[in-house]
Amino acid sequence: MSTNHLTRDDQLAGIGGASVPKSPSPALTLTAALLGFALITLDASVVNVALPAIGGSLGGGMSGLQWVVDAYTLAFAALMLSTGAFSDRAGASRAYALGITVFTLASAACGLAPNLPALIGARVVQGVAAAVVLPASLALVRQAYADPARRARAVAAWAAGGSVAVALGPVAGGALTTAWDWRGIFFINLPVGAVALALLVRAPRSQRRPAPLDLPGQLTAIVALTALTFAVIEGGTTGLVASAVAVVAAALFLRIEARQAHPVVPLGLFRSRNVSVAVAAGAACSVAFYGVVFLFSLFFQQVQGRSALYAGLVFLPMSGLIGVTNLVSGKLAGRYGPRLPMLAGQVLAAAGLLGLLYVDGGTSPDAVAALLVPMAVGCALTVPPLTAAMMDAVPAERAGLAAGVLNAARQVAGGLGIAVFGSLVADGFEAGMRMCLAISAALFAATATATARLRRTVA
Repeated sequence: MSTNHLTRDDQLAGIGGASVPKSPSPALTLTAALLGFALITLDASVVNVALPAIGGSLGGGMSGLQWVVDAYTLAFAALMLSTGAFSDRAGASRAYALGITVFTLASAACGLAPNLPALIGARVVQGVAAAVVLPASLALVRQAYADPARRARAVAAWAAGGSVAVALGPVAGGALTTAWDWRGIFFINLPVGAVALALLVRAPRSQRRPAPLDLPGQLTAIVALTALTFAVIEGGTTGLVASAVAVVAAALFLRIEARQAHPVVPLGLFRSRNVSVAVAAGAACSVAFYGVVFLFSLFFQQVQGRSALYAGLVFLPMSGLIGVTNLVSGKLAGRYGPRLPMLAGQVLAAAGLLGLLYVDGGTSPDAVAALLVPMAVGCALTVPPLTAAMMDAVPAERAGLAAGVLNAARQVAGGLGIAVFGSLVADGFEAGMRMCLAISAALFAATATATARLRRTVA
């Protein structure tokens, strides 16, 4: 549709995921999208270091603390399957504004939570809002840059912003928890959300593109993911029942998606090897990164008796390298294609995880900080090129949906990883931690093998 045929309202509040003429200010669009993406990804890791403080303030054992993390991650992942299409249908700009507004209000509710159930409920709302923001932000970037080379660099910068936010989460969480209170990790979102909305007002708008919503598929996906996570975290007889519910819901989901004219997850998308490998590699990165941050946040405080601030600062060396590595990875992907930096990143991350197997209660924090770097740098090398590969493998008008599928898979993997890892360390922290690290390394070995068989460039 040409902009000449749009109404004045459509031109001012342009909605949709379709390609538009070259944006007069793509850098402004990128800045607005990056800030919101950084905000929602920060909340995926900022909570980890504050978990002991939250437990001390509101009560709850290991399972309660796992739900503080996974309530956000699970809602984020499950709803993202539909919010990619919602972004295309309701409009990337409008969807982004709605998501940031709800996320900011939910952050205030988290900071004011009087008890653990209230906090978990507010975290669910945060996750729903984050699911709207993420595909909308990437769709805005995709629309702003028509040239593939410039788009690859923009996507790398967008991914770098999110990766830095995730990496700085433990540091910010430790500093805020120590200097203020665990509630500060949520209140800090309020001014950031306001700035993101102010930038969006000045950013160019996008067009409308109808995109059907698959409600049956979305509902069965939510049931399957929630039941599976519940089964892993809670265990016992109720866990067995939840497992059965997850299996039935997953089977229904696949059946619905195979027959839907407009499925929430087009199964045919995975016929592309580039798409399948990008999704698998992204999932492995999420399991490793979120799982390691979760594990070592608890390790430093519960095993070594360190403060929240000290625990956060131990993550600083790896945090400082992630943003730079993302940008380098984006340049490598633009020059050589995504295969090389993806493969190098996964091999490095696997080696780093194996090195962490030697950590125990007596290991110095400085040594742990150094051992965390290869895993983090490996993930940072991997994520930008796999994101660019995913975006290049689909047409521009499907950018929102593709972003939803990729990032839903990453969030599901991260949430399930934390659920599994929390269960493994509950009965013996150090032995369980080593098992978790070995699982993560094995996942990278598998996805690196698949990446090595990709074409050298993406068409």
